Amino acid sequence: MTRKIYFYALLFLSGSLVAQDDMKKDQADASFRMGQTNYTAKPKNAWELGVHAGHFFIDGDVDRTIPGGYGLGLHLRKAIHYSFSIRADLFYGVATGLEPQHWTHATVGEPIGGGLIEKEYAPYANNVDGWFPSHRTTQVYGVMQGVLNIGNILFHQKDNKWNWYWTIGAGLSSHKAKLDLLDANGQPYQDLLTRTGWTSEKFDTKAGRKEIKTALRDIYDGSYETEGPKKAGIFRLGDETNIHVMFTSSVGVSRKLSKRINIGLEHQVMATDNDYLDGIRFRSEDDLSADVDLEHYTNFRLAINLGNLDKVTEPLYWVNPLDATMNDIAELKARPVLDLTDSDSDGVIDMLDQEVDTPAGATVDTRGVALDSDSDGIADYKDKEPFSPIGYEIGKDGIANVKKCESCLTESDVFKMIDSRTAGFKKGDDCSKWFLPMIHFDLDKYKVKPEFYGHLHHVATVLKQCPTACVAVVGHTDVRNSNAYNQMLSFNRAQAAVDYLVTNYGIDRTRLKLMYGGEDAPMVGNSKRETEHYMNRRVEFRLCEPTDAEMARPDGKNAGSGGKGNSGSGASGSIFKGNKNSGY
Repeated sequence: MTRKIYFYALLFLSGSLVAQDDMKKDQADASFRMGQTNYTAKPKNAWELGVHAGHFFIDGDVDRTIPGGYGLGLHLRKAIHYSFSIRADLFYGVATGLEPQHWTHATVGEPIGGGLIEKEYAPYANNVDGWFPSHRTTQVYGVMQGVLNIGNILFHQKDNKWNWYWTIGAGLSSHKAKLDLLDANGQPYQDLLTRTGWTSEKFDTKAGRKEIKTALRDIYDGSYETEGPKKAGIFRLGDETNIHVMFTSSVGVSRKLSKRINIGLEHQVMATDNDYLDGIRFRSEDDLSADVDLEHYTNFRLAINLGNLDKVTEPLYWVNPLDATMNDIAELKARPVLDLTDSDSDGVIDMLDQEVDTPAGATVDTRGVALDSDSDGIADYKDKEPFSPIGYEIGKDGIANVKKCESCLTESDVFKMIDSRTAGFKKGDDCSKWFLPMIHFDLDKYKVKPEFYGHLHHVATVLKQCPTACVAVVGHTDVRNSNAYNQMLSFNRAQAAVDYLVTNYGIDRTRLKLMYGGEDAPMVGNSKRETEHYMNRRVEFRLCEPTDAEMARPDGKNAGSGGKGNSGSGASGSIFKGNKNSGY
């Protein structure tokens, strides 16, 4: 009965307590939770650090080798709003290409000169067969990208597991194209048409082009000894390293594995004002294509959210922007409409009355149920003996049959029970009559909250006024998470309360028996609402019973977070934040 009265009293006063829990869970600001502003503040959210790797190729004048190139890199991403974020991306890649069509020098092939007009191709000035372009290009870049995600625009669930996004960005890039232009003796390759069996008919079929490439791989030495031509007049570092402005665009999808880790698949296109990425610019003097080379990068990304998730949320692109609003609406819908009707006029309104048809004039308890003072099964208003002695057979009218009793308590038995509860106290000492309070804890925490300092002061006062008294300090949790986790968390809560009394009031540690029960003794059974869970997250204080004994720390990993300045067991901070299946 005492626990239920305490529970309903706190329910009446729990508005700020629930708001505080929700504040920590949702990372919203206090003024919104307390109804002082119309809109919630943007939460502090984590940075994302990622690595990526995949297939890289160049779409240019030379037939790309697939698969044949690779890329890898790093990114750092920060959400600006729920649907837009900024991403810094670094990349290194290698792409190769081999062309089954031969190129000739500008001085060969009347009346139209060939496309090998740059100085690097001078060795082929007198080579009628020409050269089949073969290159290996390395590329590096650093870009800043804007990311528009649409995953959390779907507002119909608390957390989205998938995220679709589009990026666009710009930065600087540098490349180096190397050509397999000369043989092992440093001379141009000879008789390539004959040695590859090249014909226009063979070139026009997929199988024929594959055959030509196979022959070329056997002929070429694969050394890529010649540096390809570069675009003139661009910015260079020391006249060696070319620097281009690069534009990127990509689409991707990512999947959240946990609050800390997500994976993704993305395809990116990279463009620069450069037609020399594959070492070739023109097919011939007559085919002066203005198309620049494009780069493609299909990659897999692994990302981790940085920071203490006790203090920041996941990146905003994983968070439902209407979460706080939807939670408030759901809570408002769940609240019953206040109805002060009291059908039986017993002083308990029907909304709380568990017996709405109590006879007029009958005394009721706080639930509205007719009072049965002696618990004999007969309500007081029908009981001719409302306080029958314990242990006797009770008649239909509620009167005890004093002649039939096999295990009745005698007056001597009662005095013995009183003496056992007050053992150690001086005659007339009222220490055994004290009512000791309890304290409550936030979700997955064991730090003593400032609003309960007064409760602990009361416990310390009793202990000082009753120097022989022993107090049991019993920790509890709500029913969420595993039993082993909750056993450790309830121990930490009891330890924090004991340490507070010893440190701040000098209470002898031997007068406090640390005990814990995890989730096994809830104050509110079948708890579902956050307020009910809050009632179960508690430490109780009571005078020691003969069977009470100090309990050792349970085995296993630590549980919960104590926060700064807590005098608890020194547990490390928890990574839990706001998951209803994770904390206690």
